Amino acid sequence: MEPLDRHIVQTLAQDGRISFADLGRQVGLSTSAVHQRVKRLEERGIIKGYRAVIDYPAVGLPMTALMSVTPFDPSAPDDIPERLADIEEIVACWSVAGDEYYVLLIRVGRPQDLEELLARIRQQGSCSTITTIVLSTPWEDRLGSLPTDDYAL
Repeated sequence: MEPLDRHIVQTLAQDGRISFADLGRQVGLSTSAVHQRVKRLEERGIIKGYRAVIDYPAVGLPMTALMSVTPFDPSAPDDIPERLADIEEIVACWSVAGDEYYVLLIRVGRPQDLEELLARIRQQGSCSTITTIVLSTPWEDRLGSLPTDDYAL
């Protein structure tokens, strides 16, 4: 990816609502040129979408947990994500290396909700779980720096 496109992506990651005019000024392009580049980045799948950053406690979901999931029977089909896909409290599902198969990001309102959710996940997913409750979030969704090698993206 060209350095200019990398700059555009980093700027949009910080503020997805920035106008094309302001984005163009920040990266040194005209409004129409930056619009074309953003459109190309979207078409290439580098920019997958735009989203709002939610204050979860303000919407009644103050409790965040990370849950490691391991199937009861490792020889069974690996379909845990499909079996758990309809559970709204699961915000993300990552396939991981290590003893566990998946790590889930959970958001709930109360400890009782988490307890009930654990039972549902274990039953519906035919899996064991290890849960870590998040006490605070000093920061998240940090972009960091994008790789500079063209082949990396």
